[in-house]
Amino acid sequence: MSNNKKVLENLVSRTKIYLIIILILLIVICIYNLTFIIPSIIAYIAIVGYSYLTNNKRKSEISEHLQDLTLTVDSAAKNTLINSPLPLIILETDGNVIWKSSKFVTEFANIDINNYIDDLTITMKQEIEKSEGKKTRTVEKQIKIGKKTYKILGEFVKSKSNRKKSDEYMIIIYFMDETANIKLQKEYENSQICVGIINVDNYEETMQRVENERKPEVIAKIEKSIYEWANETNGIIIKPERDTYVYVFEYRYLEKIKENKFSILDTIKDVASEENLQLTLSIAISTEGETEKEKYKSALATVDIILGRGGDQAAIRENGKYQFFGGRAEEVEKRTKVKARVVAHALEKLIKEAENVIIMGHTNPDIDALGAGLGIYRLSTVLEKKAYIVTNKEAKAISGLMENIQKNDIYQGVIISKEEAREIVNENTLIVVVDTHKKNYVEDSELLEKTNKIVIIDHHRRSADYINNSILTFQEVYASSAAELVTELIQYVETKCELKLLEAEALYAGIMVDTKNFTFKTGVRTFEAAAYLRKLGVDIIKIKKWFQSDMDDYNKIAEVVRNSVMINESIAVSIYNGQEKDTNLICAKSADELLTIGNITASFVLGKVGEKVIISGRSIGDINVQVILEKLGGGGHITLAGAQIDGKTIEEVKEELIQKINEYFEENN
Repeated sequence: MSNNKKVLENLVSRTKIYLIIILILLIVICIYNLTFIIPSIIAYIAIVGYSYLTNNKRKSEISEHLQDLTLTVDSAAKNTLINSPLPLIILETDGNVIWKSSKFVTEFANIDINNYIDDLTITMKQEIEKSEGKKTRTVEKQIKIGKKTYKILGEFVKSKSNRKKSDEYMIIIYFMDETANIKLQKEYENSQICVGIINVDNYEETMQRVENERKPEVIAKIEKSIYEWANETNGIIIKPERDTYVYVFEYRYLEKIKENKFSILDTIKDVASEENLQLTLSIAISTEGETEKEKYKSALATVDIILGRGGDQAAIRENGKYQFFGGRAEEVEKRTKVKARVVAHALEKLIKEAENVIIMGHTNPDIDALGAGLGIYRLSTVLEKKAYIVTNKEAKAISGLMENIQKNDIYQGVIISKEEAREIVNENTLIVVVDTHKKNYVEDSELLEKTNKIVIIDHHRRSADYINNSILTFQEVYASSAAELVTELIQYVETKCELKLLEAEALYAGIMVDTKNFTFKTGVRTFEAAAYLRKLGVDIIKIKKWFQSDMDDYNKIAEVVRNSVMINESIAVSIYNGQEKDTNLICAKSADELLTIGNITASFVLGKVGEKVIISGRSIGDINVQVILEKLGGGGHITLAGAQIDGKTIEEVKEELIQKINEYFEENN
């Protein structure tokens, strides 16, 4: 009705305007000629009378027409509401149902809809509270009712019958069946292509040890296993190289592959065991990329990460994250030294081209990190470049070595703090990172942003958060230590590099620490590196003194061992409650000490350093501590790993660690 009044009012206002205009014109005419006054008055009265009569008649006709139209629209709107093709319901804020459409009644005739309505009412009330006094607001939500999925369109409107109560609303809810659309979207996602790369680890070296007449048979067994595994997912296998396969399949099968935990890894190891060979697979699968080419490139990058972790495992790159499977086998030492020679020559060239060299290891440095740093320092000095080592001088793990360095005048100004390094670094500086490859574990991550000339020398399995902008990476997980890798590089550079005695002792000490006196992760090349250093006059007794614990530390270690608890009958977990700068060292030595106990195959010791909880993990090889601690953001090797966790108490981290240990056993059973 309000619309009708507006139309009529507009009609009257226009008539008045016309009459005023006519009056003005008549007055103007009369001014110029007075004889027209009386005729003008008579004419104007006639016009006004005629306008009045015709206007009333038109108002009556328009009013009747608008009234008929309004009744027709109201009737159509009500009919549309009642017979809405969408299920529709009107509620009050207390959940009381005011009205249901006929479609709503038939749609949910066999479903108890009350619980869903209660949940929707609560959701709408929460939205009303957020509406900040708005008269209307529309809310969208997806909900599953029975076997169907609906998109809910909810609209709340202030109730006119309760204008005095500002918190009274009517809620109108439409139910739009999205089941078919969701099914179509799911089918589209499932039909997307995943690209994988399967790499046979150590193929060339292994085949060299196989008799020529048996090579086709061994290769056939490997390929048969791979093709049969791919057939389970209707995948396609392409073999571009002797040791590499490209694997293409639909996304719908990816979950099945995850559930089976890449069973092909164990299948190939069984085949290798039958043939008395050391063969494993590295598998990378990527779902990231708009095109198959982009997915292939992503899979290639993922293969590099897997190989950097030692091979014998699979990784899925999805939604910007990596998910790893396998990796339980010990790394196989590579017998070729070609890569070491190539890297040595490349490193020598980079040092010569740089303005200066900054060397840094990981936070809370150990002798392996500092020893490797001293080796790179000597190489840089021989190549006539100014070099510096960024490290924490106060770390107790390197106190014995630091004491000897500070006594020697040739190292004055070589060991610097990260603040000093920030003043020295520029875009022509070469940064050499040793004994770590993780952005968050380096002594100062800010230095990595100051230059794009970064070299990494590390022996740990590659983690997802690795430094990805290095121009040269020498990451060999078969190696015992970073000191071993640096020793090899020094032997293969073209410029003769003569180590000082203290530097040779530091490198030898680094190897000793990470191998636990040549017990763990020692290969042929480990002993070759140690022999080279020994020839330079290394004093082993002197080095042993660097590792000696005083009585106070030994008592702390004994206390940690005494308070340990057993998990799964073979894993020891303990906590060091001290808050000291040598917490890292105490935890590491305690974890080593626990392994000397007969029935313990792995040990984990937790401690607090500042606001961080640290974990030292050790194993004799039966249990992969690197896989366990990787779940907590850490990394390392099968037999030696660590982690640092922020924002949690030591007890919370302990419970989480135990949970991850249990998960590890569940995954490997």
